[in-house]
Amino acid sequence: MSPRPPRTPHTPRRPLLPSWLPIDPYILALLATVGLAALLPASGAAATAANGAATGAVALLFFLYGARLSTREALDGLKHWRLHVTVLACTFLVFPLLGLAARGLVPTVLTPDLYSGFLFLCLVPSTIQSSIAFTSIARGNVPAAICAGSFSSLAGILVTPLLAALLLGHSAGGFSADSVLKIVLQLLVPFLAGQFLRRWVGGFLVRHKKALGYVDRGSILLVVYTAFSEGMNRGVWHLVTPARLGLLLAVEAVLLAVMLGLTWYGAKRLGFGRGDRVAIQFAGSKKSLAAGLPMASVLFGAQASLAVLPLMLFHQMQLMVCAVIARRRARDPEAAEPTEANDERIAVPAP
Repeated sequence: MSPRPPRTPHTPRRPLLPSWLPIDPYILALLATVGLAALLPASGAAATAANGAATGAVALLFFLYGARLSTREALDGLKHWRLHVTVLACTFLVFPLLGLAARGLVPTVLTPDLYSGFLFLCLVPSTIQSSIAFTSIARGNVPAAICAGSFSSLAGILVTPLLAALLLGHSAGGFSADSVLKIVLQLLVPFLAGQFLRRWVGGFLVRHKKALGYVDRGSILLVVYTAFSEGMNRGVWHLVTPARLGLLLAVEAVLLAVMLGLTWYGAKRLGFGRGDRVAIQFAGSKKSLAAGLPMASVLFGAQASLAVLPLMLFHQMQLMVCAVIARRRARDPEAAEPTEANDERIAVPAP
């Protein structure tokens, strides 16, 4: 038997996990945070301090969102308005309608609390990073995906709380002056401040992009910890059984499949080319965990722990499914020749 040839620097290593199964490390961090809250929930003075820190973290997150969004790029992206209107309609019209249709699954399939979280999932804006990454892998219109995700996130600051107040009623705090003030102070004001200061802090954000990414994710982990600590203290997790979680996953799988089909074939019926259809499918079928978790902490308060559970599960599901689709789209014959719309490449999908 001939000896095995030595490994050269150019020999690729076999990945620990299949390439089509992207287990997001951040999801593992989120699950670990949930486990920490289950074992050591913050209570008393510690809970008060954690809630105050979480409130500040939410404000910081939206300040960074505002500081990173280029106003010039957003205005240039308006030229492709039909694509952006299509993505916004999928995100804030079709998704909520499907969420409302799922009301018929209560209480046989979904409990009222899980349904509130499921409906909130349908109201959250689209992602930016993973939409761009998967559009790039599939050789779609990357600039369109950048603008579509940015517009969706910007619109979600106002549209998501408004839809939550109208569709979820008292489950999301209702339409009281106090809830409106919270939204303005914790979400809109920091975002506008970031936009105003962008010309001075934009360079700093670019130079320290990796470090600020840890700030983003650390802030969200803090929000998750406070929300699930509150849920543990109130005993809400006794209301969720493994069977209910399995049913929730099945419902979310159907939701994702429907949206992936509608965005792809619907965009074709609307006359979009292949590159635009790829961008519409990945931007119009996703929901943002980074934007949804802070919003849930503001809108749901003590009930935020169950409200964010469907979103956390859907986030990982969409990453796994869209990774498979993106790689298959890249092998399409139509994608063989690069165009001006898809010559910007991004190698690794982000959450």
